[in-house]
Amino acid sequence: MKKIFTLLMICALVLMTGCGGEDGKNPIDKDGGKIKLGMITRLNASEENFGEFMKKIEETLDVKIASHKPVFFDNLNSMQAALQSGQIDEISTYRSVARYMLAKEPHFEVLKDHSLEFIDSFCFALRDDETELRDSLNTVIKEMKSDGTLDKLTKEYITDINAENDPPAVDLPHFDSEKTIKVAVTGDLPPFDFVSADGKPAGFNTAVLAEIGNRMSKNIELVQIDSGARAAALTSQQVDVVFWAIVPVSEIIPADSDKPDGIILSDPYFKDKIVHMIFKEEQK
Repeated sequence: MKKIFTLLMICALVLMTGCGGEDGKNPIDKDGGKIKLGMITRLNASEENFGEFMKKIEETLDVKIASHKPVFFDNLNSMQAALQSGQIDEISTYRSVARYMLAKEPHFEVLKDHSLEFIDSFCFALRDDETELRDSLNTVIKEMKSDGTLDKLTKEYITDINAENDPPAVDLPHFDSEKTIKVAVTGDLPPFDFVSADGKPAGFNTAVLAEIGNRMSKNIELVQIDSGARAAALTSQQVDVVFWAIVPVSEIIPADSDKPDGIILSDPYFKDKIVHMIFKEEQK
């Protein structure tokens, strides 16, 4: 019961973040009283049970929360196209991703926050029999936090990056006769998880992986997949690590509350705030 309540709180916080437009007003309702909210497909939830979560939240907590209908997409391009064509009203993404998107398309707009703030923490997801690899990743992540490497990479690839340009390419390490770790990359969170037009992964997460590979003396191979195929790629052993897994971070929300069965999580290496975005048609 405690875990169910925790999941309900997560969904409430996610859907209450960034729900207001200018002066706290929501976009025009287009779907029977609900705002259609585009989201990248989640590892451990469906559109249907998100809707049920919302109902249970209102019943359990006796509160009224923003009314959204989650609409899942397997990649960022299709979600952006749906927003621009009016098939959905808003999209849910991260503040740094929103900054990148705004630089590419000025018709996007971040909605002003007027409710609870929600922050996701980025980590790696592995099969539950890969505890040794998980522990090795945790050791390196801890070292990179302590010696300032993660702060340096964050500054270089996120804080100070010119969002009008694509993230720079990153050379991945190679060690003869050493194990290769296959990591899924989706390209759906630029400038974090990014794939260039010529199909080469780049950006912050790739830079983090390159540093991890060098410190572990392991080869890193990136495998491009759709976000919706992450869990299947992991469980089928197509990849060893899901490159873009997230865990909620809060004093009242356990770090493993959104973890699917059979999967273990590394320690987090970055966190960012969730925001909602709309597409504004050009004024005539």
